[in-house]
Amino acid sequence: MNKVIKTELPQDSLLRHRIQPSDFVDCYSVPSNLSPLQATDIVTDFPDWARLLVKIRNSVVSKFGLSSDGPEASDKVGFFPVESKNDHELIAGFDDKHLDFRVSVISQDGRVFLSTWVHPHNIGGKIYLKTILPFHVLIVRNALARVHTMSN
Repeated sequence: MNKVIKTELPQDSLLRHRIQPSDFVDCYSVPSNLSPLQATDIVTDFPDWARLLVKIRNSVVSKFGLSSDGPEASDKVGFFPVESKNDHELIAGFDDKHLDFRVSVISQDGRVFLSTWVHPHNIGGKIYLKTILPFHVLIVRNALARVHTMSN
């Protein structure tokens, strides 16, 4: 039985102050008592099929001058620079030409929440978001299923 559910972004998420009417925001959660950092380490350890999708994505977007590895940062999770972290929430991501994005991993009330916020800058960002959205959902749901498995 799949324990991953689509849910609302927790009210106390630091992502809330970024959200504008045209932005994309989603949130999924799973039962788990892992810390945000522990959960993020699992989330960013992509399975082979997801790594292949990322490799294809990087090959395509490099032709448009978009980032394939994220900016340099002293603190990264996967290829995402960490913006902030505390005992409750970790936020990572960066701004690119076509869009800004952040992922949030929150641990509260026996659940881990994985949220994504995207602010497209132009039509290219909107097209990109629509194109990757089905793959994004697959990767997020799989990541949280792995979080649940690893926390048992």
